Amino acid sequence: MRFIVIIPARLASTRLPNKPLADLGGKPMVVRVAERAQLSGAARVIVATDHPDIAAACALHGVEAVMTRSDHPSGTDRIAEVARAMALAPDDVLVNLQGDEPLIDPELLAACAALISPEVPMATCAHPLDDAADCFNPNVVKVVLDKHGRALYFSRATIPWHRDAFAQSTATLPAAYTPLRHIGLYAYSNAFLQAYPGLEASPLEQVEALEQLRVLWHGYPIAVHITDSAPAAGVDTPEDLARVRQHYPQ
Repeated sequence: MRFIVIIPARLASTRLPNKPLADLGGKPMVVRVAERAQLSGAARVIVATDHPDIAAACALHGVEAVMTRSDHPSGTDRIAEVARAMALAPDDVLVNLQGDEPLIDPELLAACAALISPEVPMATCAHPLDDAADCFNPNVVKVVLDKHGRALYFSRATIPWHRDAFAQSTATLPAAYTPLRHIGLYAYSNAFLQAYPGLEASPLEQVEALEQLRVLWHGYPIAVHITDSAPAAGVDTPEDLARVRQHYPQ
């Protein structure tokens, strides 16, 4: 499967200013993310940014970067602009990798991209949850699948709800109950990616604050790759940055 990885990267960040340029062992974080993506077998890895400092940092380290508008409401819209500028074919496969995932498993990118087909224009990933605290944490997004491995629904709620077991206790997870945690990695066909910005926002996504629900609400299937374990956490806070820096000694 030929695919292209596009990494949306904005300089602004509420919790961690200048996050894409944070130093990880002598290289900016966004460059480290691109280097991980290059190990996935991608035909091309591109950073999509609205800030010249990020573009300059990428150029210094030999990473391709494309400047975009600064007013995109989401990273998905940003990578759609880059795909249009590249004049890609409708059936080209694009992977949306966040610019704060310097420890991402490259194989996960390839596995997600491999799920795209003429019938399935979008794919993502998930892993089994085994911790009750995560299961009931609204910041941990869950997904339920149909028999074909496609998403039925994403929610911050605990889904599926184990009626009988949870009536007794929610302190532990019952045997043979395997809720799935959604991983925020996406692949798309280029044709779908170009159509996405024109899709009307759905009531479901507004209630749950989950953008992917727009896709299901409009009737598009989302395939889900299941990986055995949780990927390394990304970087959102100064504490996250300190943790990740342990993997990149100075």
